[in-house]
Amino acid sequence: MLSVDPDLFGRLTAVRRVWAIGAIHGDCARLRQLHWELENRFAPGDRFVYLGNYLGWGDDIPGTLDELLLFRRRMLVPGMEPEDFVYLRGAQEEMWRKLLQLQFAPSPGEVFDWMMAQGVDATLKAYGGTAQEGRSLFREGALAITRWTNRLREAMQRHPGHDDLLSSIRRAAYTENGRVLFVHAGLDPHRPLSEQGDTLWWGSGYFTAIEQPYGEVTMIARGYDRTHKGLAMTQHTTTVDAGCGFGGRLAAACFDPQGKALDWIEV
Repeated sequence: MLSVDPDLFGRLTAVRRVWAIGAIHGDCARLRQLHWELENRFAPGDRFVYLGNYLGWGDDIPGTLDELLLFRRRMLVPGMEPEDFVYLRGAQEEMWRKLLQLQFAPSPGEVFDWMMAQGVDATLKAYGGTAQEGRSLFREGALAITRWTNRLREAMQRHPGHDDLLSSIRRAAYTENGRVLFVHAGLDPHRPLSEQGDTLWWGSGYFTAIEQPYGEVTMIARGYDRTHKGLAMTQHTTTVDAGCGFGGRLAAACFDPQGKALDWIEV
């Protein structure tokens, strides 16, 4: 059984099936379509894991977070609990967290430019900021940057539920029997889950090399692949990324508690 901090990792209990939703990247319209499909296929015992990257690249990031919250509210029928919906931290959420702490970076200008090139500019605009404004503050020092990041945080908090949702995201999730593990992009099979660190967001190279069970885990599903090639399955891994936010579709895969793939949706 996986031994991890329950405040950092999600544990899915009383599972009949788990729906794993791939990277969304601010495409609210496709997320609404996918949620409609999921509602139509819902059965008692279903659980939901969102595999990260709700933010970045797309043009309706606030709407995407609103839709995540609305779907959970609609699906909290008898027998369902808030803990049956798990939201993982993706690379976009990790970069947004670091942007809001940019005043502590040793080279904020370099970090900022790198994050802008990785798609964070879309999230910045969604909460009322601009890259030009940010760059203009770097010469003024940490205090000016702090005032700016505080304004961004306050802008996000004006959207009900957004800050709470992003504060509750987990590093990874697993079924209570320990057979199925859900990650954002990568996993180093030579390290325990509690020591993965940034590998969960950036270690895609490790993921493609997995050829055997990860301890008791027989299936590892991830939601982001930089090649965005859609469904990719091996004996022990599944990639759920059809390119949403990059001109592709939004995908979800359904698993039983043993890791067997039961269903697949693309919208």
